[in-house]
Amino acid sequence: MIPVTEFRQFSEQQPALRVLKPWWDVFTDYLSVVMLMIGVFGCTLQVMQDKIICLPQRMSSPNQTTQLQNKSEPEMESLLPLHSHLSPLPKEMKGLKTDLDLQQYSFINQMCYEKALHWYAKYFPYLVLIHTLIFMVCSNFWFKFPGSSSKIEHFISILGKCFDSPWTTRALSEVSGENPEEKDHKKNAANRCNVNVPPGESNLEKTQSLRSIPEKIVVDKPTASVLDKKEGEQAKALFEKVKKFRLHVEEGDILYIMYVRQTVFKVLKFLLIIAYNSVLVSEVQITVKCNVDIQDMTGYKHFSCNHTMAHLFSKLSYCYLCFVVVYGLTSLYTSYWLFYRSLKEYSFEYVRQETGIDDIPDVKNDFAFMLHMIDQYDPLYSKRFAVFLSEVSENKLKQLNLNHEWTAEKLRQRLLTNANNRLELQLFMLSGLPDTIFEVTELQSLKLEIINNVTIPAAITKLEDLQELSLYQCCLKLHTTATSFLKENLKVLRVKFDDSRELPHWLYGLRNLEELYLTGSLSPDASKNIALESLRELKCLKTLSLKSNLTKIPQPIVDVSSHLQRLSIFNDGTKIVMLNNLKKMINLTELELVRCDLERIPHAVFSLTNLLELDLKENNLRSIEEIVSFQHLRKLICLKLWHNSIMYIPEHIKKLGSLERLYFSNNKIEILPSHLFLCNKLRYLDLSNNDIRFIPPEIGVLQSLQYFSVTCNKIENLPDELFFCKKLKTLKLGKNTLSLLSPKISYLVLLTHLDLKGNHFEVLPRELGCCRALKRSGLIVEDTLFETLPSDIRDQMKAE
Repeated sequence: MIPVTEFRQFSEQQPALRVLKPWWDVFTDYLSVVMLMIGVFGCTLQVMQDKIICLPQRMSSPNQTTQLQNKSEPEMESLLPLHSHLSPLPKEMKGLKTDLDLQQYSFINQMCYEKALHWYAKYFPYLVLIHTLIFMVCSNFWFKFPGSSSKIEHFISILGKCFDSPWTTRALSEVSGENPEEKDHKKNAANRCNVNVPPGESNLEKTQSLRSIPEKIVVDKPTASVLDKKEGEQAKALFEKVKKFRLHVEEGDILYIMYVRQTVFKVLKFLLIIAYNSVLVSEVQITVKCNVDIQDMTGYKHFSCNHTMAHLFSKLSYCYLCFVVVYGLTSLYTSYWLFYRSLKEYSFEYVRQETGIDDIPDVKNDFAFMLHMIDQYDPLYSKRFAVFLSEVSENKLKQLNLNHEWTAEKLRQRLLTNANNRLELQLFMLSGLPDTIFEVTELQSLKLEIINNVTIPAAITKLEDLQELSLYQCCLKLHTTATSFLKENLKVLRVKFDDSRELPHWLYGLRNLEELYLTGSLSPDASKNIALESLRELKCLKTLSLKSNLTKIPQPIVDVSSHLQRLSIFNDGTKIVMLNNLKKMINLTELELVRCDLERIPHAVFSLTNLLELDLKENNLRSIEEIVSFQHLRKLICLKLWHNSIMYIPEHIKKLGSLERLYFSNNKIEILPSHLFLCNKLRYLDLSNNDIRFIPPEIGVLQSLQYFSVTCNKIENLPDELFFCKKLKTLKLGKNTLSLLSPKISYLVLLTHLDLKGNHFEVLPRELGCCRALKRSGLIVEDTLFETLPSDIRDQMKAE
């Protein structure tokens, strides 16, 4: 006999796969084992015992019968004395003699087994074995098929980790608003008070409404319940795995199709087995008539055979049919379950109601089917697995990890003073906003970069000194209380975005906002896409900066012109074709039109009578004849025409008598007109990076000049009148062709910065020592040239 233990592998699966085997699959597996044993038992008997035993059937001839009937009675009696005479001898028991030997009997048995015995009686145990093996293979085929087994193994792996994760227990406990320590305390209190509380009230207390559960989440949790860093990272990795697995599995339904097909196949096979077995089971008979033409070899033609296992096979066949019927009915129930229920969709409505986690999404296709199968094993698996489908749960985990990593002390160490002299904290590419940030109450400026899907809570009200907020590619939402707080406190807002839809809508209600900086790509018709019509609510707005790709000044900007003082447009090379709206901004004091592809100075600018500063940097200006109209801007003190293609300065420049700062750097100017130096209020003059060869002596008229730069030109000599500008503090002469520095440099006693590097000087005048404010750090010159100065002057300059 074959030991039963050899077939354990057919009935045993990987322990992890049990969760995907509902009760009917487990039941049919056990039925398959029983049917397998029937087949194995029958095959064993078939091999170890004689299959059939046959005897020749003697047929009497007519001549022999006639001779016996014709003998007379006296003849018969005459034989009796002989018989009685012989009676004292021992009697030998003899049957019918066949005169056949053992080999002939074996041959007859084999021939009758092959020719006379019905095929069903011969192969019954093998049929049982084959059918049962097919059933077993079919039941477990989806666990082995490459297209489905990989998904199942991945799902089982993730499911086990989710079930055992400490975060699952914490998330499910948090929906009740209690920590494990609080639960134990309340449980003990309830046990002490249980004696005095009536049963009805006790039940009412235990079955509190699920609607009230989420409201308790805001209760502060003690630090003892915080996950350690390793557990938090593991839970975070699980969230990512679940997301990717869901996207992968929900794309197809191969698991569902495989299971349906194998179930339908089992039903059809069940019907086939019942059909032919019910008809052929009666063919298993004990006595078999055998007629084979082997008379020339054995002397007989007719045989009577006994099928030795017919009785046992008949009982086994009826028993087998009973098991097949049960197996088939179970498969029919499985088919009913598959087609009656919508197994390609799975709703977590019950879990959402029970746990209070309202954002658990419903799933579909193979993901839904596997969850339906899990529910047949234990619904608790789906409940605990659902925690890792919730964005709310994921955000809570991220928040816990953030709070654990970014303590208040660590945040204070990152505080820096920004350009506006405010204490600023910069956070870059975090998964959220740490709650500990609201403990840094001295914070004045908050800069967030690439932080998405974060809600600023009401706790921001603790930052009473917060006045500046920078959001670079961030998508933030505000709690109602936080919105009210920012409306009253926020003075400066910077927003950098990739799409106009990323602009926060709450910025249009910041009624005390003074400075707004927007950076991002906008549609050319910005007034329809950026919703700037709402800017009229910003009653205190004084500074507006747009870094975008506008083609005209949006009308909503004009709506705030009554209080707007500074407008900056950085247009990234896109040409602005309409600037007429500028005429309405009569209160502007500073205007920047940078990289707007302007070829002429816009005429609308000449209407801004209150303008103090104009910057036309990096445009395409070639001629500035319109500069004569600047005489109407009597308050204009700063004009920046740098980084253009201006080739000459018109003489009308002399009419700009109020100018104090003039920027002509990075142009193509070759000649400096003497009329330029009639702007005698100039304190700052930058002519660097041009093609200038000569400086007119009229420069000595600029007695207020403090900054003068002609770096990167082609100047060969300096007029002595330059050194009459005794208020000069910065003089940049680097990268020219100068070979001599006048001793009159000593007149510039206020000089603190002198750039001579990149010229042809061979020696420096000792009169540099008269420039007492000039130190070595402010003298930009080659080391070898510096060494030409007397040692006492060098020591004087090195002394700080």
